[in-house]
Amino acid sequence: MDLTKIIGWLTFLAGISIILFTLYFSYNIFTGKVEAPEILAFEIETQPTQGETPGLQEQLGQMITEQLKSILPLEAISTLLNLGVWAMGAGLLIFGGSQIAGLGIKLIKKQ
Repeated sequence: MDLTKIIGWLTFLAGISIILFTLYFSYNIFTGKVEAPEILAFEIETQPTQGETPGLQEQLGQMITEQLKSILPLEAISTLLNLGVWAMGAGLLIFGGSQIAGLGIKLIKKQ
């Protein structure tokens, strides 16, 4: 066997391995077997109330904030954004793996 074909096969197998690893890890994340990587994390900031009675605008702001937290918790937003970032990263890995496998195929076919 020619050295070019051996390198081509190794490159092809490396590209396929990247694709399969990404798909397997994504499957485990989206089925809930593994936690999604926490890339984006949000912290809840609470402002301490002072001795004065808060004004009408401040009370209204606090009520709206609490209602929004009950409708869509901050953890849900964080999880959704983390899954979106992982999906984009997985797409990039799959694209890169296909390009690497394509190079391997070109090296195998080279005469």
